[in-house]
Amino acid sequence: MDRTFVFFLQSALLGVGLAMDAFSVSLANGLNEPGMRAPRMCGIAGVFAGFQALMPMIGWFLVHEAVQHFKKFEPFVPWIALILLAFIGGKMLYEGIKNRGSEAEKPAVGFWGLMVQGVATSIDALSVGFTIAEYDFIHALACALVIAAVTFVICMVGLVLGKKVGTKLSWKASVLGGIILIGIGIEIFLSGLLS
Repeated sequence: MDRTFVFFLQSALLGVGLAMDAFSVSLANGLNEPGMRAPRMCGIAGVFAGFQALMPMIGWFLVHEAVQHFKKFEPFVPWIALILLAFIGGKMLYEGIKNRGSEAEKPAVGFWGLMVQGVATSIDALSVGFTIAEYDFIHALACALVIAAVTFVICMVGLVLGKKVGTKLSWKASVLGGIILIGIGIEIFLSGLLS
């Protein structure tokens, strides 16, 4: 089998695995904002894709330049993801309960909220830098770009699905989205503790 094909296949599969948290958060964002337009959807998916590409490159750099420092930071990754996602999910949950029975459009996730979501869902991708440590810079960058492309597509699917379901659920969508985010945070936290 062609080594280039294998490289891209492995990178794409890595992207699928890494994008699952971002997919769930995109689903929650779509649930929270059923009136979201295409440019905003592309922006949200682009933020998640960007962070999913950036984190493995940071991890790759750390392996090559500062691995001893990252090892000290690694035990805190599950805690950081849990705190960030629990905060955002709790806020969505609160807003959904507060606006129960109201048909008004829910407030969109702001820029900083989106940045926090991007970091929280991609922080575990730092460790991917360890798995691609044998790559040279060009291959590591290509892998990160494939991961970003896969993440973008998966997040767009999550946003579309969330929007479709969100219009049918009204205020319950925000509650469901908050529960999903808190659940993702707990899952990242528990899998980080167990690994």
